[in-house]
Parts: sequence; structure tokens; C-alpha cells
Amino acid sequence: MLELTGITLRRGPKLLLQGADLRVHPGQKLGLTGANGCGKSSLFALLRGELQPDAGAVSVPPDWTIAHVAQQTPGGERPAIELVMDGDTELREVERRLAAAEAAGDGVQQAALHGQLEAIGGYTAESRAARLLHGLGFAVGDERRPVSSYSGGWRMRLALAQALMCRSDLLLLDEPTNHLDLDAVIWLEGWLKAYPGTLLLISHDRDFLDAVVERICHMERQGLKVYAGGYSAFERQRAEHLAQQQAAHERQQREVAHMRAFVDRFRAKATKARQAQSRLKALERMELIAPAHVDSPFRFSFRAPLAKPDPLLRLEDIRAGYGETRVLDGIGMSLRPDDRIALLGPNGAGKSTLIKLLAGLIEPWSGQREAGQGLAIGYFAQHQVDQLDPDASALRHLERLTAAAHAGGKPATEQQLRDFLGGFGFHGDRATEPVAPFSGGEKARLALALIVWQRPNLLLLDEPTNHLDLDMRLALSEALLGFDGALVLVSHDRHLLRVTCDTLLLVDAGRAEPFPGSLDDYPAWLAARNKEQAQPASEAGSGPGGPGPGSLSTASQASAAATGAAAASRKDQRRREAEQRARLQPARKRVQQLEAAVERLTGERQRLEQDLANPGLYADDAKPRLLALLADKQRLDAELEQAEADWLDAAAQLEALEEQD
Repeated sequence: MLELTGITLRRGPKLLLQGADLRVHPGQKLGLTGANGCGKSSLFALLRGELQPDAGAVSVPPDWTIAHVAQQTPGGERPAIELVMDGDTELREVERRLAAAEAAGDGVQQAALHGQLEAIGGYTAESRAARLLHGLGFAVGDERRPVSSYSGGWRMRLALAQALMCRSDLLLLDEPTNHLDLDAVIWLEGWLKAYPGTLLLISHDRDFLDAVVERICHMERQGLKVYAGGYSAFERQRAEHLAQQQAAHERQQREVAHMRAFVDRFRAKATKARQAQSRLKALERMELIAPAHVDSPFRFSFRAPLAKPDPLLRLEDIRAGYGETRVLDGIGMSLRPDDRIALLGPNGAGKSTLIKLLAGLIEPWSGQREAGQGLAIGYFAQHQVDQLDPDASALRHLERLTAAAHAGGKPATEQQLRDFLGGFGFHGDRATEPVAPFSGGEKARLALALIVWQRPNLLLLDEPTNHLDLDMRLALSEALLGFDGALVLVSHDRHLLRVTCDTLLLVDAGRAEPFPGSLDDYPAWLAARNKEQAQPASEAGSGPGGPGPGSLSTASQASAAATGAAAASRKDQRRREAEQRARLQPARKRVQQLEAAVERLTGERQRLEQDLANPGLYADDAKPRLLALLADKQRLDAELEQAEADWLDAAAQLEALEEQD
């Protein structure tokens, strides 16, 4: 059993743990959570023996083998598979001794070592390493490439594979999904569920934690508290505890009221009914999880876009790729305000390529990309983090944006910029410090802050949660729920996808088509696809002898005919969509006008209610002013009631027209 007793731990002047206790039984899977900087990684270093406690005792069974992901990114010219096999230290030791016995001509020792090699699975070790690499997204054949040929993110996958290769009793994983895509996360999830040893896992992916661990150990206030169940169960239990505190309860109610106001405002609007329903589902969870994150330092929201063209962006019959390799073919899509699209698809299928096409970062081989008047794109990818000026502060980055956006006009004040950055966790001196020593999470938060400040009407987010902790992910999901524009999202965080997106688009085999199922169906689809691809090539071919030149020509003709028919069908579909938009435009314009009137009257009434809340208004000498305000409120209430009724009628008429089409 792994046991910590009365542990006190400091890193420099900071007290991380004081009198903390923890017991983990063999075979248990434990998730470790807590705010950034609370000491989760230091606790792992303590278990590895790299740190010593200031007080208390650490007890790890002496015969346990501990595996963890190396802190240093691997390098060198060795084949990737050899690096992964190094993770099985017992295998490498037996191989070393066997080589020595062969050199010495010691037949007896060789026989004994061959038996030991068979007992530890040494003869299947290479295939085991290859399966790990393929599960983590490496293509067949890549295992022989030198380690130095891989980028930093892929080298981190190699380091993870090396840790998984170890036949360990205790596995320590610190944010293992950071550099993985959704497919690799799903594979790793299955691998860890089947892992027979003891697992301690640090992760900011709530769905991943729910699927893998059976208990949560939460670090806060220099202590360790264990909750039964996965992360969702932890949120409920902690929420119940915090709800007993009045201040936490009041803040929770404000958060929930903000979200409910959004739902109540749009649930009856035909053009936003689907989005309102998805937010209702999210609200059911938010009512539970908001208190569990009541002490989060992150609070921000998207300002309304300056324009909302409809459509925002259109792609017509797009073909694109790199060099001689075609990645996408026949892509057609139209993005409208309020679209919430999640891109699914296997690794390398073209999700990031499609995002770059939408962002205008790469030119298509053929086809048209048409941007609406006033299109403002907010694009996030990992290279955005790398493009930050290391010598500039968070405040300086924002000042540059503000100066560029208000050339010749009045920029925002420093206090306004500081208030905005505070919502992303950059308070006080942290806002004025150079970003060079910032953590990956801090740089990602700053890159997101710069996007939010620019008031986009189309958000293109490619793995935005890498390095973000749970509190920041929650703040991002809440902000995206209130975003008044279109969203296209690629993420391995299924909770973020589930809460913020209501359309699933599958990118596969060069196409982008609606996914026929829910997000929970995607792992089964992926498993079926992988199984189909694993079939021997002979099963995919024809009978003995194979097809001749004549059959190949016939197949090519059939393929060309199918391509032509598909192109004609897409052209007819675009024509029908244009006719439908023309028929619906007057009704949509009427709904938008009434919506704007409701928003304007609601804002006026809120300001009036704030005036009426002033205690000085109820003094005797202020009675005329009070009566005038009450009369204004009565008038506004009547106007707002009529505007809302007209809005509902117009929305119902628009919905009826859409159903006719």
C-alpha cells in the first residue's frame, strides 16, 4: 500500500502540504486535482523520491516498480521504437546480460536468460511497443524514424509510450493528454482502464478522469481530501459542501442566473431554439459544478461582435492539400451566426487543414472561399502561443492590440485593460511581467485573451484547452455559451465539445460530412473504422489474379461519373439553399429587428430598475423624481411585453416557413 502520513512539504518559501495524509491500495486508480501551483507535480516528485518531506513519512512498497513520463523531451538518432522499448528496464537488463553471456560463450547462462526473456514477454516486446505507438497516433512505419525527426509534441508522445511500456506497479501520469488528439485520448483511456497496477493521474480533462479513475484526491489549503467516484462525483460532493457557505452560494446563484437569463431570452426564438436547448442541458450541469469552482480566478465573456454577416463564410467545392498530397476534396459549407460545430475525425484526416482553410491561412487548390462583409475571425492554435512576444508583458500585448484597433481614436484605459486581463488570471504585477517565463497554461490564457478582446464573430479553435486547468476550461466553456457568433472547434476535451457544440462534422477520407450519431457514439465508430483498416489487404482486393487493366479503367470511369454526379448534386443544393434564403430573408429580418427592440427595452428597464434601487430616491424631497421613474417603468413594461409578444409571433412564423422548406 502507498501511504503518506503527516506530510509537510515546502518548495522554497511556499508551503504546499501541511500534516497531509493519503492511503492508496494496490490496483486503485486515483485522480489528483487542484489549482495550478498547489503542488500536484511536487507530490509526484515526492513519490519518486526526488524530493524529501519537511515532516512526515512516505511509504512505498520496496518491490514496486514506478513508471512516469520523463521530464526531458527525448532526442537522438535512435529509432523511435527503441526509445519506447527502453521503458521496460527489466527487458533491457536481460538483453544486456544475454549479450555479455554470448560474448563470453557461457551456454548455461544464455539458456537461463533466454528462459527469463520468454517469461517477461521479451520476444513480443517490439510488437507491444509498436501497438503503443500506433495507439498514440503514430502511423505504421513511423516507429523506425529517428527520434530527432519528430516535433516536440510527438516526442512527448514517445515519452508517454516509453512510460506505458514499463511493466510497472505504480504509474504516475502528469497531464498525459496535453499533446494528444481525441482519437489518442480515447485509446489511452481504454489502455489505462485495463492497466492492472496502481495509477495516480493528474489531468484537467473531466471526461477522461470520469472514465479512468475511481477516486479523486483534491489538493487545497495545504491538505489532501479524497472523494469517492470520478470527477463529476467530486464536483457534486464539493458543491454540496461549498453550498453551505453563504458567500459561495450567492455567487453560484449569480452564475446560474446569468446562464438562465440567456436561455430564457432565446429559448422561444426559432433561429436559436437548438442552441437554447443545448444550453439548457449545460445549465443542468452548471448548477452542480458552479459551486465546485466558486473560488476560480477566471471570469471573462465575449463582447458582442461589431458585425454579423449572414452567412459569415462559405466554402464551395474546395480541394486542398500540401505538396502532392490531397487532404480535402469537394468541401462545401456555409457558416452562419450561432453555428456551433465540432470537428471529429481520425488523426491526419484534415481537421486542422479545414480550420486553416476557414481562417484563410492556406489557399485551396480549387474552389471558392467567400467571406461575408465584416467577417472577424478569432483563430487559436498552438502556434499562436509561440508567436507571443517573450519580452512583452500581458498588458503590453493588449495595449498593442488596442492601439492598432483605435488608430486615430481613443484607446481603452490601462485600468480597463487590467480589469479585462484579471478575468484571465493576470492580476497586479503579473500583468506587467514579461511572458517569457510564463507556463504553457499562462501563455495559452493570454493568447485566448487577445482573441476575446478583438470581438470576433467567427471563432476557430484548434485544441484550445492544451495546458489549461479545470477552472480555466470551465470559464472558457461558460464564455463560449454566451458567445454571439459562430464557433468551429477541434478539441480532445469531450466535455467542452459536449457543452458548447450542437453540430458534429466528421472529417474523413477527404470529406466533411455530418456525423451520424452523438459524441458518445464516436469511440465505437472509430473502433469500427480501425478494425476495418486492419483487415488484410487481400480481403480488400478481388479474387486470384486481381483486376486487369480493363477493370481498372472501368473503375476509373465509374469514379469519374460518381464525382460528376456529386458535383451536380452540390450545385443543385447550393441553388436550393439560395432560393430558400431569399424566401426566408424578410421573416428573418423581422425577427432580428424585434430581437434588437427587445434587447434595447430590456437594457432600458434594467437601468431604470437600478435607478429605482437608489435609497435616496425615497426621501420626501425626491418624490416627483420617483413618480416620474415609476411612470417610465410602467410604460417600458408595456412596451417590452408587446415587443416580446411580437417577437414570439415572428419567430413562430419563421419556424413555420422553415418547416415548409
